[in-house]
Amino acid sequence: MSTGNSKRQPLLRYWTTRYLITLVVGLLLIGVLTTYWLRRSAVQRHLAGLKALAAGTAERVAGPGGALRIDRNLTGEIERSRRLLGLDTGLFLFIVTPENRIVYSTPSHPPLALLQQITIPSYQEEGLQQLRIGSQGRFYILKQTIKAEEQWLGVVYVIAPHRQISTSPEELDFLFFMLGSLAVLGWGVIYLLTRRLTKPLQKVAAAARQLVEAGYQLALDPKVRENEIYELIQAFNHMAARLRQLEALRTELLAGVTHELKTPVAAISGLLQAVRDQVVTGAEAQEFLTLALKETTRLQKMIADLLDFNAFITGELRVQKTLCPLNTLVQEIVAQWLLGQEEGRPEAGGPETERIKIAVHLPPEKLRIATDPLRLRQILYNLFNNAQQAVQQARPTEGKIEVALYATADEIRIDVADNGPGIPPSEQELIFERFFRGRAKKDRVRGVGLGLPFSKIMAQALGGDLYLKSTSPQGTTFTLALKRQPAPP
Repeated sequence: MSTGNSKRQPLLRYWTTRYLITLVVGLLLIGVLTTYWLRRSAVQRHLAGLKALAAGTAERVAGPGGALRIDRNLTGEIERSRRLLGLDTGLFLFIVTPENRIVYSTPSHPPLALLQQITIPSYQEEGLQQLRIGSQGRFYILKQTIKAEEQWLGVVYVIAPHRQISTSPEELDFLFFMLGSLAVLGWGVIYLLTRRLTKPLQKVAAAARQLVEAGYQLALDPKVRENEIYELIQAFNHMAARLRQLEALRTELLAGVTHELKTPVAAISGLLQAVRDQVVTGAEAQEFLTLALKETTRLQKMIADLLDFNAFITGELRVQKTLCPLNTLVQEIVAQWLLGQEEGRPEAGGPETERIKIAVHLPPEKLRIATDPLRLRQILYNLFNNAQQAVQQARPTEGKIEVALYATADEIRIDVADNGPGIPPSEQELIFERFFRGRAKKDRVRGVGLGLPFSKIMAQALGGDLYLKSTSPQGTTFTLALKRQPAPP
């Protein structure tokens, strides 16, 4: 772990260092290529100057009547031309007659070894040749024919050492200045941009470290121009808000679960102590035992809900799909749920003991789907129980539930609607949260808030989904959607 931490660097240093290295390598490559190009351009300019000097000399010495005109001013004219063309000293210029006799040379006769290796064909009026002579190095030899009135009078040869052809110092100074300026400018730009980029990231990192200590109350300012940074800050703020919400739910759950588990345990303990101490006897003792048994059943149900939910979350509970006739299966589930409500109803009459009315609407066609009938039963039971609790709260004598089975192009859906008071807007987004219990249920119904979340997870495990279709003061409708799938082999 310590080795990994020692290799980490601040974002500003990490990216500026790597960018600077990349920039230097790139500029070096550009410098090498530019130097090569400048060198080549210098050679081309030098050769063009040599060609102009040779052409000018040929034109100068071409006299009338087919004779070479070489006078004492020729050397001065050549020197002035050399300076005007920017040519270095050290070059050789000589004139040869058609009989290969040298009639003029400046500043002195060229090396004999050079003259012997000139291979430019005689029929070419212009030509260029490169020679390498031992330790003397490379030479450029340029040929220009002297002609007057279409008569060949001779040849001008200009010989220049290659070592004298070089890039001008001004060009190199300018190149180094530009490369250095680009390096400094590039490093400065990436430093400033990276520094600007790291500031919001540092704020997010610091806020993340303080998140727990501040009780999830932190919120970052989303006023930034970069879209990605804005999305990061928005995601962080959403996460912080979500954590605050979950922390509130966790705190409420802890208090709620403690209360809900403590209440039946206290009731069971009190009832059994009364029977044991013979505070009640006879029929009254039997009634106390019956009440203790009911409280035990409720306690077992809450614990079973917690265990089943945890098993589903950890993947220990599996679904086993079989091809089921949904029309018949839905009718059976409704009938069994009603039977259970009838058996659990107390003997005494009154509005709270009125049997809830439930209507089932089935399509004319027989719908079949590959699903797990046990999980489907659990989902519908949870929806029926929630609907019953809702209608008993607002209309204990007029409560009704409607179950509608129908098919779409790619789904089979089951709607469970009640005529209860509806779900408050502030709670609609939280009804599928784990351990969330609405305000209306907290004081009336015991539970741990796992019915709808557990049902939604089971619906998704069956290849479908469970969602709130509609809710209003006239009632609420939940929809269980199951994807049409082929039956397993």
